[in-house]
Amino acid sequence: MSEKVLSPDLGFVKDVMKSGGESLKKCYQCATCSVVCNVTPEDNPFPRKEMIQAQWGLKDQLFGNPDIWLCHQCSDCTAYCPRGAKPGEVLNAIRKLSIRKYSKPGFLAAMAGDPRFLIFLLAVPIVILLAILGSLGHLSNIPRGENGEIVYARWMPVPFIDMTFGAAAAFAVLVFVFGIVSYWKDLVRNVDTRRINPSNEIGLGLGAAIKDIFAHRKFQNCNETKARGTSHMFVFYAFIGLAITTTWAIFYLYGHEFLGIQKFAIFNFGESPYPLSDPMKWLANISAIALIVGILMVISNRIKNKEKLGGGSYYDWLLILVIAGIALTGLLSELFRLGNMAGVAYPTYFTHLVLIFFLFAYAPFSKMAHMVYRGTAMVFGKITGRA
Repeated sequence: MSEKVLSPDLGFVKDVMKSGGESLKKCYQCATCSVVCNVTPEDNPFPRKEMIQAQWGLKDQLFGNPDIWLCHQCSDCTAYCPRGAKPGEVLNAIRKLSIRKYSKPGFLAAMAGDPRFLIFLLAVPIVILLAILGSLGHLSNIPRGENGEIVYARWMPVPFIDMTFGAAAAFAVLVFVFGIVSYWKDLVRNVDTRRINPSNEIGLGLGAAIKDIFAHRKFQNCNETKARGTSHMFVFYAFIGLAITTTWAIFYLYGHEFLGIQKFAIFNFGESPYPLSDPMKWLANISAIALIVGILMVISNRIKNKEKLGGGSYYDWLLILVIAGIALTGLLSELFRLGNMAGVAYPTYFTHLVLIFFLFAYAPFSKMAHMVYRGTAMVFGKITGRA
């Protein structure tokens, strides 16, 4: 009879503790966490088994395990843990290390989780955008509109933004594709008794996972952090609204430039800025306000539940503050433009662009990657009967 040999990695244990799971060693396997969790399946529930795997340094079993992502960090387990082991925080740390494993190049993933490299990561978009402005001669000579009004599109032309941000987005997509392929292989490798269904079943699993994501169904099962579901919904749908707005604005500009579409009714094809009466601006402003409300709720919930559920790590707060910065600078850029306050309008808009680049270029290495890896785990769970 063959025996399975375990290969503990003590370095991994230390990494988990350094990444926000410093309470790991307090766990004494009472199973309270798995009992109180309303998200875990009844068969072989989490997070008890993940806690012991982490204590033993069994990183391969953890990384190839969909359960670390099926956990939605409701923090019920953390609230009721009699030893203060904070399983929710530990699994969050493991997810961070999982992202570091699958997102290449690995040095960027390490830098994204280390506050010492924040200035360097911010310097990249700052230098790129300053180089564009310098090449256009717009650092000292800022072009204005016909009536002297602020026109961001003349200072930083949209085609340059599209090329720069398009390259950053393409890089992020490639990193995600390679990471998800590698992660999926590990998931399949770790499943011994379950059969992976044909590709048509993957399509059904994808559809079911998307329904769960759009409805945020799993968050509805949380007790201690039920409000997280509402705040996440605000942020999630605000991003969708802003994505539609961006696409709409591109269609306005290039539809006019290349297809010759002229302004009609309330639809203002052509160069920005667009009037507040345009429906695209309605969607943009509603989405921006929803994003601000949602991210403020996220911050409030984090602070309010800090003592009981854990305050989160630098890794968590970096994403939260970047999103908050994007929402605030975006709305202020519009207000300063409307007030013709050039002295603060252009620096605010520049900061807005820097933060957007930061969010998307480093998405595969930051907590933003949760969307992709959790979504993949949910699809895998659907087609294997785990979720």
